[in-house]
Amino acid sequence: MDLGIVTFAERTADPRTGEIVSPRRRLHDLMEEIELADRVGLDVYGVGEHHRPDFAVSAPAVALAAAAARTERIRLTSAVTVLSSDDPVRVFEQFATVDLLSGGRAEIMAGRGSFTESFPLFGYDLEDYDELFAEKLDLLLALRGPEPVTWSGRLRPPLRDVVVHPRPVQDPLPVWIAVGGSPQSMIRAGVLGLPVALAIIGGVPDRFVPLVELHRRAAEQAGRPAPALAVNTHGFVADTAEQAVEAFFPSYREMMSQIGRERGWPPMTREQFDAMRAPGGSLVLGSPQDVIERILRLHDLFGMQRYLIHLSVGTVDHDAVLRAIELFGTEVAPAVREEIARREAAHAA
Repeated sequence: MDLGIVTFAERTADPRTGEIVSPRRRLHDLMEEIELADRVGLDVYGVGEHHRPDFAVSAPAVALAAAAARTERIRLTSAVTVLSSDDPVRVFEQFATVDLLSGGRAEIMAGRGSFTESFPLFGYDLEDYDELFAEKLDLLLALRGPEPVTWSGRLRPPLRDVVVHPRPVQDPLPVWIAVGGSPQSMIRAGVLGLPVALAIIGGVPDRFVPLVELHRRAAEQAGRPAPALAVNTHGFVADTAEQAVEAFFPSYREMMSQIGRERGWPPMTREQFDAMRAPGGSLVLGSPQDVIERILRLHDLFGMQRYLIHLSVGTVDHDAVLRAIELFGTEVAPAVREEIARREAAHAA
């Protein structure tokens, strides 16, 4: 199973000092984090796209291109590319370029995004929310297929006998669908035979099992092989569970409370946090052994091929994040891989 990290490169106020790190500093720290993840043997690093002041990355392909020049083996993905408000031709060109720079390590995680700022910014109507994504995904998949491409839709000018350059190393360029809990999105991905990255950022993971079954059943009914599944959760790892809570909770509470204010939710409480990090909750947080056990439980539930942990929800101390990446790569990932390999060998026997 692949293990990796995602980040939105947050720039919220530090809950201890009130300081907001500059975009330049946050991007510098991001490069250090990706380089370390590569060195300690993690499989994938994902960078999100946002168009607001509390996040530093609005152009994931640019950040990933910089990371490509500094890394050797780690796969580099958006997390996510807000495809609904972007142009699939440009998305394909940009990630094909990242793929060439990285020697075939680029991926696109396409989604509709959890915020809507990009729609008016780029001149799109939120009333077309679902149709924009479906149409643009159709074009993106056509562009990574046989060339030349002839395509038409309702919301974008048509293309006729077009070849988009440059062509990537990977054929086809990997595209994952990011899903937050929509049954329709799971079914669409399954019908198309596309892998899904399922974000579990609240509630109880067990309740997402029917969604995963929908994805696999839709692929089977469409005559396609079972697509891959990634599970993405918030979480943190430190030398002890107490250190993990101390490093993660203040920034997590600040970030989730800020989002709550925007969406009409009550502020995050410590009681809620403790419930989420309890066994069976959505947070994967604690000592390396705690995190190992929680990932293995998720694998028991979903049988996923990839697990991604979002360490920096809000402004977490950079040194603590680096230590978390080190522990995740050197202690958590090897133990998880070994145990899953053991279970698979026992099952095959």
